[in-house]
Amino acid sequence: MSNKIGFIGGGQMGEALIRGIINSGLYSECDISVAEPSTERREYMTRTYGIEGFDNSDQIWSTCDTVLLAVKPQIMEIVLAASKHLVGSKHLIITIAAGLPISFYEEKLGRDDCKIVRVMPNTPALILEAASGLSGNKNVSREELLRCEEILNKVGKAVILDESALDAVTGLSGSGPAYVFTFADAMIDAGIKAGLPRSTAETLALQTILGSVKLLMESKKHPAELRAMVTSPGGTTIAAQHVLERSGFKGIVMDAVEAAVQRSKELGNN
Repeated sequence: MSNKIGFIGGGQMGEALIRGIINSGLYSECDISVAEPSTERREYMTRTYGIEGFDNSDQIWSTCDTVLLAVKPQIMEIVLAASKHLVGSKHLIITIAAGLPISFYEEKLGRDDCKIVRVMPNTPALILEAASGLSGNKNVSREELLRCEEILNKVGKAVILDESALDAVTGLSGSGPAYVFTFADAMIDAGIKAGLPRSTAETLALQTILGSVKLLMESKKHPAELRAMVTSPGGTTIAAQHVLERSGFKGIVMDAVEAAVQRSKELGNN
């Protein structure tokens, strides 16, 4: 079996990963293939990225040593049932389906020698800025786990964790973009309420969020320290900060993340 990678599922997340690894040079186009039942989507993927496409996963399992499962959790059992007779101990299986524990794959494949890496990415993978957590089962070597990390680092930043931490990753970064989008929406509406045209409010709000995140990352200062730099005595920022504190803003965010973590645990137990 050659050093090829195959994708089962050619949706947006699968496409983001394919684009990232091609652009990075980690794999060449001739070493990547995708199984996608939608003719329109499959032809788009092969035309856009110069990779090989199939309408089912049989060729993926027979020609690729690394197989990435990029299908929705709801159909994962069907995908595994159709593939279990083709899966071997040499395959490194990477799954990006949310909520499904490694034990689910081991049970559905009916063997204990499978190498499985569970990944929790997020939607900024679409612009190669994902935050991902990953964990492997006992059959995955350290070298193989680092290889998976390398793949994910081509579409953002990845961290290796124990599987028990992946529910927390789901609640924090997996669902996290939705929290940020909600905050951005509120900022824009606030600007409009204050009298700014929508386009101006959008420009200022989004650039403020982008610039603040870059400042956090590049300065390496604690968020509280940077906040203090903006907060003058008796000024506008402390007046706004008082409202946020009185409303329990930080507690609301922490409760939201905790709710997502709990839901992830529930989905994994179903």
